[in-house]
Amino acid sequence: MTIEEAPMRALLRRRYLLSAGPWRAFVYLVTALPIAAPTSVVMGILVLPWVALLARLTDGVLPGGEVLVFMAVSLVLFAGFVPLIAIPLATVERTRLGLIDPRPLPSPHPPAPADPLGWVRTRYTEMATWREVLYAAFLGLIVPAAYGAFGLLVLLDAAFLTSPFFAGTDTIGVTVGTFEVRTPGEAIPLTLLGMVLLPVLGYLMGLIAIGQAATARALLGDRAGAALREVAQSRARLVDAFDLERRRIERDLHDGAQHRLTSLTLQLGMARLDVPEESPAAGPLAQAHDQAKDLMVVLRDLIYDIRPQALADLGLPAALRELAGRSPLPVAVSVADGVPRPSEQIEGTAYFAASEALANVVKHADAGRADILLAHAGEVLVLEIRDDGRGGADPSGGTGLTGLADRVAAVGGRLLLASPEGGPTLLRVELPWRG
Repeated sequence: MTIEEAPMRALLRRRYLLSAGPWRAFVYLVTALPIAAPTSVVMGILVLPWVALLARLTDGVLPGGEVLVFMAVSLVLFAGFVPLIAIPLATVERTRLGLIDPRPLPSPHPPAPADPLGWVRTRYTEMATWREVLYAAFLGLIVPAAYGAFGLLVLLDAAFLTSPFFAGTDTIGVTVGTFEVRTPGEAIPLTLLGMVLLPVLGYLMGLIAIGQAATARALLGDRAGAALREVAQSRARLVDAFDLERRRIERDLHDGAQHRLTSLTLQLGMARLDVPEESPAAGPLAQAHDQAKDLMVVLRDLIYDIRPQALADLGLPAALRELAGRSPLPVAVSVADGVPRPSEQIEGTAYFAASEALANVVKHADAGRADILLAHAGEVLVLEIRDDGRGGADPSGGTGLTGLADRVAAVGGRLLLASPEGGPTLLRVELPWRG
Protein backbone atom coordinates (compact mmCIF):
# COMPACT_ATOMS: atom_id res chain seq x y z
CA MET A 1 0.00 0.00 0.00
CA THR A 2 1.45 3.34 -1.03
CA ILE A 3 1.41 6.52 1.02
CA GLU A 4 -1.21 8.02 -1.28
CA GLU A 5 -3.49 5.04 -0.59
CA ALA A 6 -3.18 5.23 3.20
CA PRO A 7 -4.03 8.64 4.76
CA MET A 8 -2.47 7.72 8.11
CA ARG A 9 0.85 6.97 6.44
CA ALA A 10 0.69 10.34 4.71
CA LEU A 11 0.09 12.00 8.08
CA LEU A 12 3.22 10.36 9.51
CA ARG A 13 5.48 11.70 6.77
CA ARG A 14 7.94 14.40 7.80
CA ARG A 15 6.84 16.73 5.01
CA TYR A 16 3.14 16.26 5.63
CA LEU A 17 2.49 19.97 6.25
CA LEU A 18 4.16 20.83 2.93
CA SER A 19 2.16 18.26 0.97
CA ALA A 20 -1.44 18.28 -0.23
CA GLY A 21 -2.51 16.30 2.85
CA PRO A 22 -3.59 19.25 5.04
CA TRP A 23 -5.53 20.83 2.17
CA ARG A 24 -7.30 17.56 1.42
CA ALA A 25 -8.17 17.22 5.11
CA PHE A 26 -9.42 20.81 5.20
CA VAL A 27 -11.67 20.31 2.18
CA TYR A 28 -12.94 17.02 3.61
CA LEU A 29 -13.88 18.64 6.92
CA VAL A 30 -15.40 21.77 5.37
CA THR A 31 -17.59 19.79 2.97
CA ALA A 32 -18.85 17.76 5.92
CA LEU A 33 -20.38 20.82 7.58
CA PRO A 34 -23.46 21.11 5.30
CA ILE A 35 -24.12 17.42 5.87
CA ALA A 36 -23.33 17.18 9.58
CA ALA A 37 -25.34 20.29 10.56
CA PRO A 38 -28.85 19.08 9.57
CA THR A 39 -27.96 15.53 10.66
CA SER A 40 -26.98 16.94 14.05
CA VAL A 41 -30.33 18.73 14.36
CA VAL A 42 -32.28 15.55 13.59
CA MET A 43 -30.17 13.42 15.93
CA GLY A 44 -30.33 16.04 18.67
CA ILE A 45 -34.15 16.10 18.57
CA LEU A 46 -34.32 12.30 18.72
CA VAL A 47 -31.78 12.08 21.56
CA LEU A 48 -33.33 14.90 23.62
CA PRO A 49 -35.85 12.69 25.52
CA TRP A 50 -33.04 10.33 26.53
CA VAL A 51 -30.96 13.27 27.76
CA ALA A 52 -33.95 14.36 29.85
CA LEU A 53 -34.23 10.84 31.24
CA LEU A 54 -30.54 10.81 32.17
CA ALA A 55 -30.82 14.24 33.82
CA ARG A 56 -33.77 13.13 35.96
CA LEU A 57 -32.09 9.90 36.98
CA THR A 58 -28.97 11.86 37.92
CA ASP A 59 -31.11 14.08 40.19
CA GLY A 60 -32.74 10.99 41.73
CA VAL A 61 -36.12 11.68 40.13
CA LEU A 62 -38.05 9.00 38.24
CA PRO A 63 -39.14 10.04 34.73
CA GLY A 64 -42.71 11.10 34.26
CA GLY A 65 -45.19 9.83 31.76
CA GLU A 66 -44.52 12.58 29.22
CA VAL A 67 -40.78 11.68 29.13
CA LEU A 68 -41.61 8.03 28.50
CA VAL A 69 -43.98 9.00 25.69
CA PHE A 70 -41.32 11.17 24.04
CA MET A 71 -38.80 8.35 24.42
CA ALA A 72 -41.14 5.90 22.69
CA VAL A 73 -41.86 8.39 19.90
CA SER A 74 -38.13 9.03 19.39
CA LEU A 75 -37.49 5.28 19.17
CA VAL A 76 -40.20 4.83 16.56
CA LEU A 77 -38.93 7.77 14.54
CA PHE A 78 -35.33 6.58 14.83
CA ALA A 79 -36.10 3.01 13.71
CA GLY A 80 -38.65 4.00 11.09
CA PHE A 81 -37.26 7.10 9.38
CA VAL A 82 -33.55 7.41 10.14
CA PRO A 83 -32.64 4.53 7.75
CA LEU A 84 -34.35 6.44 4.94
CA ILE A 85 -31.98 9.33 5.68
CA ALA A 86 -28.92 7.21 6.44
CA ILE A 87 -28.91 5.28 3.14
CA PRO A 88 -28.57 8.30 0.79
CA LEU A 89 -26.32 9.98 3.36
CA ALA A 90 -23.99 6.97 3.21
CA THR A 91 -23.91 7.18 -0.59
CA VAL A 92 -22.78 10.81 -0.36
CA GLU A 93 -20.18 9.96 2.28
CA ARG A 94 -18.73 7.09 0.24
CA THR A 95 -18.27 9.52 -2.64
CA ARG A 96 -16.89 12.28 -0.45
CA LEU A 97 -14.37 9.88 1.10
CA GLY A 98 -12.36 10.14 -2.12
CA LEU A 99 -11.30 13.65 -1.06
CA ILE A 100 -8.92 12.18 1.50
CA ASP A 101 -8.72 8.46 0.72
CA PRO A 102 -8.57 7.51 -2.98
CA ARG A 103 -9.16 3.82 -2.31
CA PRO A 104 -12.61 2.87 -3.67
CA LEU A 105 -15.37 2.08 -1.20
CA PRO A 106 -18.15 0.10 -2.94
CA SER A 107 -21.67 0.00 -1.60
CA PRO A 108 -22.45 -3.03 0.59
CA HIS A 109 -26.08 -3.11 -0.60
CA PRO A 110 -27.11 -5.80 -3.08
CA PRO A 111 -29.78 -4.94 -5.66
CA ALA A 112 -33.23 -4.52 -4.11
CA PRO A 113 -36.72 -5.01 -5.59
CA ALA A 114 -38.13 -2.07 -7.52
CA ASP A 115 -41.45 -1.96 -5.68
CA PRO A 116 -41.43 0.28 -2.57
CA LEU A 117 -42.54 -2.39 -0.09
CA GLY A 118 -39.97 -4.88 -1.35
CA TRP A 119 -37.26 -2.22 -1.25
CA VAL A 120 -38.11 -1.25 2.34
CA ARG A 121 -38.28 -4.90 3.43
CA THR A 122 -34.89 -5.63 1.87
CA ARG A 123 -33.09 -2.56 3.12
CA TYR A 124 -34.48 -2.66 6.66
CA THR A 125 -33.32 -6.27 7.12
CA GLU A 126 -29.74 -5.64 6.01
CA MET A 127 -26.96 -5.19 8.54
CA ALA A 128 -25.34 -2.68 6.19
CA THR A 129 -28.34 -0.35 6.62
CA TRP A 130 -28.03 -0.28 10.38
CA ARG A 131 -24.29 0.31 10.14
CA GLU A 132 -25.16 3.34 8.01
CA VAL A 133 -27.64 4.44 10.71
CA LEU A 134 -24.81 4.16 13.24
CA TYR A 135 -22.63 6.32 11.01
CA ALA A 136 -25.42 8.89 10.74
CA ALA A 137 -25.53 9.02 14.54
CA PHE A 138 -21.76 9.44 14.60
CA LEU A 139 -21.98 12.22 12.01
CA GLY A 140 -24.76 14.00 13.90
CA LEU A 141 -23.47 13.65 17.48
CA ILE A 142 -19.72 13.01 17.61
CA VAL A 143 -18.52 14.95 14.57
CA PRO A 144 -20.06 18.33 15.64
CA ALA A 145 -18.47 17.98 19.09
CA ALA A 146 -15.05 17.26 17.56
CA TYR A 147 -15.40 20.11 15.06
CA GLY A 148 -16.51 22.47 17.82
CA ALA A 149 -13.52 21.64 20.02
CA PHE A 150 -11.18 22.08 17.07
CA GLY A 151 -12.84 25.39 16.18
CA LEU A 152 -12.28 26.70 19.72
CA LEU A 153 -8.59 25.79 19.46
CA VAL A 154 -8.39 27.63 16.14
CA LEU A 155 -10.02 30.73 17.66
CA LEU A 156 -7.68 30.56 20.64
CA ASP A 157 -4.64 30.31 18.37
CA ALA A 158 -5.94 33.23 16.28
CA ALA A 159 -6.25 35.26 19.50
CA PHE A 160 -2.66 34.43 20.40
CA LEU A 161 -1.38 35.45 16.97
CA THR A 162 -3.26 38.76 16.93
CA SER A 163 -2.72 39.61 20.61
CA PRO A 164 -0.08 42.35 19.92
CA PHE A 165 -2.65 44.31 17.92
CA PHE A 166 -5.16 44.42 20.79
CA ALA A 167 -2.95 44.53 23.87
CA GLY A 168 -3.09 47.83 25.71
CA THR A 169 -6.01 49.27 23.73
CA ASP A 170 -8.91 50.91 25.40
CA THR A 171 -11.52 48.68 23.81
CA ILE A 172 -10.06 45.20 23.89
CA GLY A 173 -7.68 43.64 26.39
CA VAL A 174 -5.96 40.28 26.42
CA THR A 175 -6.24 38.11 29.51
CA VAL A 176 -5.04 34.52 29.75
CA GLY A 177 -6.10 33.04 33.08
CA THR A 178 -4.68 35.33 35.75
CA PHE A 179 -2.13 36.75 33.32
CA GLU A 180 -3.14 40.08 31.77
CA VAL A 181 -1.36 41.49 28.73
CA ARG A 182 -1.12 45.28 28.86
CA THR A 183 1.40 46.12 26.13
CA PRO A 184 2.28 44.67 22.69
CA GLY A 185 5.67 43.64 24.06
CA GLU A 186 4.02 41.51 26.74
CA ALA A 187 1.97 39.81 23.99
CA ILE A 188 5.04 38.54 22.10
CA PRO A 189 5.18 35.22 24.07
CA LEU A 190 1.55 34.61 23.16
CA THR A 191 2.32 35.27 19.50
CA LEU A 192 5.24 32.83 19.60
CA LEU A 193 2.98 30.26 21.28
CA GLY A 194 0.41 30.79 18.53
CA MET A 195 3.06 30.21 15.86
CA VAL A 196 4.15 26.99 17.58
CA LEU A 197 0.54 25.81 17.70
CA LEU A 198 -0.01 26.31 13.95
CA PRO A 199 1.66 23.03 12.85
CA VAL A 200 0.02 21.26 15.79
CA LEU A 201 -3.36 22.41 14.52
CA GLY A 202 -2.41 21.21 11.01
CA TYR A 203 -1.66 17.74 12.29
CA LEU A 204 -4.74 17.77 14.54
CA MET A 205 -6.94 18.70 11.57
CA GLY A 206 -5.47 15.81 9.57
CA LEU A 207 -6.00 13.43 12.50
CA ILE A 208 -9.68 14.45 12.82
CA ALA A 209 -10.23 14.00 9.09
CA ILE A 210 -8.49 10.61 9.06
CA GLY A 211 -10.48 9.46 12.09
CA GLN A 212 -13.75 10.40 10.41
CA ALA A 213 -12.65 8.76 7.15
CA ALA A 214 -11.62 5.58 8.99
CA THR A 215 -15.01 5.45 10.72
CA ALA A 216 -16.76 5.92 7.37
CA ARG A 217 -14.70 3.13 5.79
CA ALA A 218 -15.39 0.79 8.72
CA LEU A 219 -19.16 1.40 8.85
CA LEU A 220 -20.04 2.11 5.22
CA GLY A 221 -17.84 -0.40 3.39
CA ASP A 222 -18.64 -3.82 2.00
CA ARG A 223 -17.07 -6.05 4.62
CA ALA A 224 -18.02 -9.33 2.98
CA GLY A 225 -16.94 -8.10 -0.44
CA ALA A 226 -13.65 -6.81 0.92
CA ALA A 227 -12.99 -10.16 2.59
CA LEU A 228 -13.78 -12.02 -0.62
CA ARG A 229 -11.53 -9.71 -2.63
CA GLU A 230 -8.72 -10.27 -0.14
CA VAL A 231 -9.19 -14.05 -0.39
CA ALA A 232 -9.16 -13.84 -4.19
CA GLN A 233 -6.03 -11.69 -4.17
CA SER A 234 -4.36 -14.04 -1.69
CA ARG A 235 -5.22 -17.02 -3.86
CA ALA A 236 -3.88 -15.25 -6.94
CA ARG A 237 -0.65 -14.49 -5.09
CA LEU A 238 -0.34 -18.16 -4.13
CA VAL A 239 -0.84 -19.20 -7.74
CA ASP A 240 1.82 -16.72 -8.86
CA ALA A 241 4.22 -18.05 -6.24
CA PHE A 242 3.45 -21.61 -7.34
CA ASP A 243 4.14 -20.74 -10.98
CA LEU A 244 7.41 -19.06 -10.05
CA GLU A 245 8.44 -22.16 -8.11
CA ARG A 246 7.52 -24.37 -11.05
CA ARG A 247 9.67 -22.28 -13.36
CA ARG A 248 12.56 -22.39 -10.89
CA ILE A 249 12.33 -26.19 -10.67
CA GLU A 250 12.13 -26.45 -14.45
CA ARG A 251 15.19 -24.22 -14.83
CA ASP A 252 17.17 -26.20 -12.24
CA LEU A 253 16.28 -29.52 -13.86
CA HIS A 254 17.04 -28.24 -17.35
CA ASP A 255 20.27 -26.41 -16.56
CA GLY A 256 21.53 -28.77 -13.87
CA ALA A 257 20.22 -32.31 -13.71
CA GLN A 258 19.58 -32.74 -17.44
CA HIS A 259 23.05 -31.56 -18.44
CA ARG A 260 24.72 -33.80 -15.89
CA LEU A 261 22.65 -36.77 -16.98
CA THR A 262 23.53 -36.08 -20.62
CA SER A 263 27.21 -35.97 -19.72
CA LEU A 264 26.88 -39.21 -17.77
CA THR A 265 25.15 -40.90 -20.70
CA LEU A 266 27.91 -39.81 -23.08
CA GLN A 267 30.60 -41.07 -20.74
CA LEU A 268 28.85 -44.41 -20.37
CA GLY A 269 28.60 -44.64 -24.16
CA MET A 270 32.30 -43.90 -24.56
CA ALA A 271 33.18 -46.44 -21.89
CA ARG A 272 30.94 -48.97 -23.59
CA LEU A 273 32.91 -48.55 -26.81
CA ASP A 274 36.23 -49.05 -25.00
CA VAL A 275 35.17 -52.24 -23.18
CA PRO A 276 35.37 -55.47 -25.22
CA GLU A 277 32.08 -57.31 -25.68
CA GLU A 278 33.47 -60.48 -24.07
CA SER A 279 34.47 -58.54 -20.95
CA PRO A 280 32.45 -59.29 -17.76
CA ALA A 281 31.82 -55.54 -17.39
CA ALA A 282 30.28 -55.17 -20.85
CA GLY A 283 26.80 -56.40 -19.86
CA PRO A 284 26.35 -54.24 -16.74
CA LEU A 285 27.82 -51.22 -18.58
CA ALA A 286 25.40 -51.63 -21.48
CA GLN A 287 22.51 -51.94 -19.04
CA ALA A 288 23.61 -48.79 -17.19
CA HIS A 289 23.89 -46.93 -20.50
CA ASP A 290 20.37 -47.96 -21.55
CA GLN A 291 18.95 -46.99 -18.16
CA ALA A 292 20.64 -43.59 -18.39
CA LYS A 293 19.07 -43.01 -21.82
CA ASP A 294 15.66 -44.04 -20.49
CA LEU A 295 16.11 -41.70 -17.55
CA MET A 296 16.92 -38.86 -19.96
CA VAL A 297 13.57 -39.45 -21.66
CA VAL A 298 11.75 -39.48 -18.32
CA LEU A 299 13.51 -36.30 -17.21
CA ARG A 300 12.76 -34.58 -20.52
CA ASP A 301 9.07 -35.45 -20.18
CA LEU A 302 9.07 -34.23 -16.60
CA ILE A 303 10.57 -30.88 -17.63
CA TYR A 304 8.04 -30.62 -20.45
CA ASP A 305 5.15 -31.23 -18.06
CA ILE A 306 6.38 -28.51 -15.71
CA ARG A 307 6.49 -25.86 -18.45
CA PRO A 308 7.00 -26.72 -22.13
CA GLN A 309 9.61 -24.70 -23.96
CA ALA A 310 7.22 -24.13 -26.84
CA LEU A 311 4.88 -22.23 -24.54
CA ALA A 312 7.59 -19.80 -23.50
CA ASP A 313 9.15 -19.42 -26.96
CA LEU A 314 6.26 -19.71 -29.42
CA GLY A 315 3.12 -19.02 -27.42
CA LEU A 316 -0.09 -20.84 -26.57
CA PRO A 317 -1.24 -22.01 -30.05
CA ALA A 318 2.10 -23.71 -30.78
CA ALA A 319 2.17 -25.28 -27.31
CA LEU A 320 -1.38 -26.62 -27.77
CA ARG A 321 -0.44 -28.16 -31.13
CA GLU A 322 2.63 -29.76 -29.55
CA LEU A 323 0.44 -31.04 -26.71
CA ALA A 324 -1.96 -32.53 -29.26
CA GLY A 325 0.92 -34.22 -31.07
CA ARG A 326 2.07 -35.90 -27.87
CA SER A 327 -1.40 -37.22 -27.03
CA PRO A 328 -2.16 -40.91 -27.75
CA LEU A 329 -5.55 -39.77 -29.12
CA PRO A 330 -6.11 -37.89 -32.39
CA VAL A 331 -6.51 -34.26 -31.32
CA ALA A 332 -7.42 -31.39 -33.67
CA VAL A 333 -6.43 -27.87 -32.61
CA SER A 334 -8.33 -24.86 -33.98
CA VAL A 335 -7.19 -21.31 -33.28
CA ALA A 336 -9.50 -18.44 -34.20
CA ASP A 337 -8.12 -15.60 -36.26
CA GLY A 338 -6.68 -12.61 -34.48
CA VAL A 339 -5.96 -14.19 -31.08
CA PRO A 340 -3.17 -12.07 -29.58
CA ARG A 341 -0.79 -13.44 -26.99
CA PRO A 342 -2.12 -13.11 -23.43
CA SER A 343 -0.13 -12.54 -20.28
CA GLU A 344 2.19 -15.25 -19.03
CA GLN A 345 -0.12 -16.11 -16.15
CA ILE A 346 -3.21 -16.47 -18.34
CA GLU A 347 -1.23 -18.34 -20.99
CA GLY A 348 0.08 -20.83 -18.46
CA THR A 349 -3.35 -21.35 -16.92
CA ALA A 350 -4.91 -22.02 -20.34
CA TYR A 351 -2.19 -24.47 -21.31
CA PHE A 352 -2.36 -26.50 -18.12
CA ALA A 353 -6.16 -26.51 -18.31
CA ALA A 354 -5.90 -28.07 -21.77
CA SER A 355 -3.24 -30.50 -20.56
CA GLU A 356 -5.32 -31.62 -17.58
CA ALA A 357 -8.46 -31.89 -19.72
CA LEU A 358 -6.71 -34.08 -22.32
CA ALA A 359 -5.26 -36.23 -19.56
CA ASN A 360 -8.79 -36.78 -18.22
CA VAL A 361 -10.03 -37.65 -21.71
CA VAL A 362 -7.30 -40.27 -22.13
CA LYS A 363 -7.81 -41.78 -18.67
CA HIS A 364 -11.56 -41.67 -18.18
CA ALA A 365 -13.56 -40.77 -21.29
CA ASP A 366 -12.95 -43.83 -23.49
CA ALA A 367 -12.93 -41.39 -26.42
CA GLY A 368 -11.82 -41.87 -30.01
CA ARG A 369 -10.78 -38.25 -30.63
CA ALA A 370 -10.74 -34.79 -29.10
CA ASP A 371 -10.86 -31.20 -30.34
CA ILE A 372 -9.34 -28.03 -28.88
CA LEU A 373 -10.61 -24.57 -29.76
CA LEU A 374 -8.84 -21.35 -28.76
CA ALA A 375 -10.58 -18.01 -29.32
CA HIS A 376 -10.61 -14.43 -28.06
CA ALA A 377 -14.05 -12.96 -27.38
CA GLY A 378 -13.98 -9.37 -26.15
CA GLU A 379 -12.20 -9.34 -22.80
CA VAL A 380 -12.25 -13.13 -22.44
CA LEU A 381 -9.87 -15.82 -23.66
CA VAL A 382 -11.95 -18.92 -24.46
CA LEU A 383 -10.56 -22.45 -24.47
CA GLU A 384 -12.83 -25.41 -25.33
CA ILE A 385 -11.94 -29.10 -25.16
CA ARG A 386 -14.47 -31.50 -26.68
CA ASP A 387 -14.32 -35.29 -26.88
CA ASP A 388 -16.59 -38.02 -28.24
CA GLY A 389 -16.32 -40.23 -25.17
CA ARG A 390 -18.91 -41.73 -22.90
CA GLY A 391 -19.59 -38.55 -20.92
CA GLY A 392 -20.81 -38.47 -17.33
CA ALA A 393 -17.83 -36.49 -16.06
CA ASP A 394 -18.33 -35.62 -12.39
CA PRO A 395 -16.09 -33.06 -10.62
CA SER A 396 -16.65 -34.88 -7.33
CA GLY A 397 -15.34 -38.11 -8.79
CA GLY A 398 -11.69 -37.22 -8.30
CA THR A 399 -10.88 -36.60 -11.99
CA GLY A 400 -8.96 -33.37 -11.31
CA LEU A 401 -11.79 -31.09 -12.40
CA THR A 402 -12.09 -29.51 -8.96
CA GLY A 403 -8.43 -28.58 -8.86
CA LEU A 404 -8.66 -27.30 -12.42
CA ALA A 405 -11.67 -25.15 -11.51
CA ASP A 406 -9.75 -23.72 -8.53
CA ARG A 407 -6.75 -22.91 -10.72
CA VAL A 408 -8.97 -21.14 -13.27
CA ALA A 409 -10.87 -19.25 -10.55
CA ALA A 410 -7.59 -18.08 -8.99
CA VAL A 411 -6.93 -15.86 -12.01
CA GLY A 412 -10.53 -14.61 -12.16
CA GLY A 413 -11.82 -17.09 -14.73
CA ARG A 414 -14.50 -19.74 -14.72
CA LEU A 415 -14.89 -23.32 -15.89
CA LEU A 416 -18.06 -24.66 -17.53
CA LEU A 417 -18.73 -28.38 -18.05
CA ALA A 418 -21.36 -30.18 -20.13
CA SER A 419 -21.05 -33.96 -19.95
CA PRO A 420 -24.31 -35.90 -20.34
CA GLU A 421 -24.29 -39.68 -20.05
CA GLY A 422 -23.26 -41.12 -23.37
CA GLY A 423 -21.33 -38.01 -24.32
CA PRO A 424 -20.06 -35.89 -25.81
CA THR A 425 -18.20 -33.88 -23.15
CA LEU A 426 -17.47 -30.19 -23.54
CA LEU A 427 -15.17 -28.37 -21.15
CA ARG A 428 -15.09 -24.58 -21.58
CA VAL A 429 -12.55 -22.37 -19.82
CA GLU A 430 -13.09 -18.60 -19.82
CA LEU A 431 -10.15 -16.51 -18.64
CA PRO A 432 -10.05 -12.71 -18.22
CA TRP A 433 -7.97 -11.13 -20.96
CA ARG A 434 -4.70 -9.65 -19.82
CA GLY A 435 -2.21 -8.90 -22.54
